[in-house]
Amino acid sequence: MSFSATTKNELSRIPLIEDCCAMAELAALVRMNGTIQISGMKKIHLKFTTENAAIARRIFSLLKTIYNTSVEVMVRRNKQLKKNNNYLIVINDKEISKQILEDVGFIRGDSSFFNPNYTIPQEIIKNRCCKRSYIRGAFLGGGSISNPEKTYHLEFVTSSKEHAEDLSGVINSFELNSKIVVRKDNYVVYIKEGEQIVDLLNIIGAHQALLKLEDIRVLKNVRNNINRIVNCETANLSKTIDASMRQVENIKYIESTIGLDKLPEGLRELAELRLEYSDASLKELGMMLNPTVGKSGVNHRFRKIEELADELKGDRKNG
Repeated sequence: MSFSATTKNELSRIPLIEDCCAMAELAALVRMNGTIQISGMKKIHLKFTTENAAIARRIFSLLKTIYNTSVEVMVRRNKQLKKNNNYLIVINDKEISKQILEDVGFIRGDSSFFNPNYTIPQEIIKNRCCKRSYIRGAFLGGGSISNPEKTYHLEFVTSSKEHAEDLSGVINSFELNSKIVVRKDNYVVYIKEGEQIVDLLNIIGAHQALLKLEDIRVLKNVRNNINRIVNCETANLSKTIDASMRQVENIKYIESTIGLDKLPEGLRELAELRLEYSDASLKELGMMLNPTVGKSGVNHRFRKIEELADELKGDRKNG
C-alpha cells in the first residue's frame, strides 16, 4: 500500500465528535469528490466515487451521522488487471441531496444546480477545528502525498480555481506556505518542504504518517550528513596528497641540482622528513621537528622550498 493510501486510511479512522467538524469535512468532500446527477422530473442525486474503501466508509459515516439518511453503496470491479475497485456512494433522496448541497454552501436554491459555488463558506470554517477538518476532507477527496523516501510533495487537486485559492488560504492560515499551479484542466494546491508537510499532517490528524515521515527525514538527513563528511574528507585527502606530491617533487629537484645540504637547517630538516614520510600531514610533520613547529609554520617553510625550486628551474631555463 502506498504512503498516500496509508495516510488516508489513518485519517478515515479519526472519530467524528463535533457536528461542525463533520460538516466541514463533508463540505470539502462534496467540492473535491462529489457529483450532482439531475434526471427527469427534477430528480437530484448526490454521488461520491472513490477507489479507497476506507474513504467510502468515511463518507458513509459522515452522511449517516449528520443526516441519518438512506445511503446506497455500490462496488464496481474494474475489468482491467491490477486496478482497484470503484466505490460509489449515492444519496437517492432528492430532498436530502438538496439539503446536503445547501448545508455545505454548494448551491443556493434550485437554479444554482448548474452554477455551483466552489468557494468555501466562512460559516463552514469559522472555528479552527473546522478548518482542520476541511483540510482533512479535501485531502481524502482529492489529495495525495509522495513516498517520502523519494521526495517531499503533498498536493490537493481541484477543478475550480476559486476553490484552490480558498483551500490554499485555509492551509496558509496555519502559517504554512502552500502554492497553486495549473496542471492540465485542474488546479493543484501543493507543499514541497518536508517540515511543512509534517506540520500539515499534524493539522489534519495523521499522526502515524507524521511519525513515519519524521523517521524517514531523520534517516535521510543522517545519510546526507555522512555523505557530506565523506566527500569533504575525500576532498581534503586529495588536496593533502596533491600538496605532498608537489612538495616531494620540489625537494627532489633541489636535491638533484644543488643538494639538500645547501638548504638552511630548518628547511633541510623538513625536506628530509617529507621524503621519509610522504603521507604525513603538515601537523604531523611539525610535531616531528625539533623544536616542534605549528601547521602554519610548516606551510611557510614549504613555500620557501617551493620558491627555491621555482628559482632553480628558472635559472636552468635561462642558462
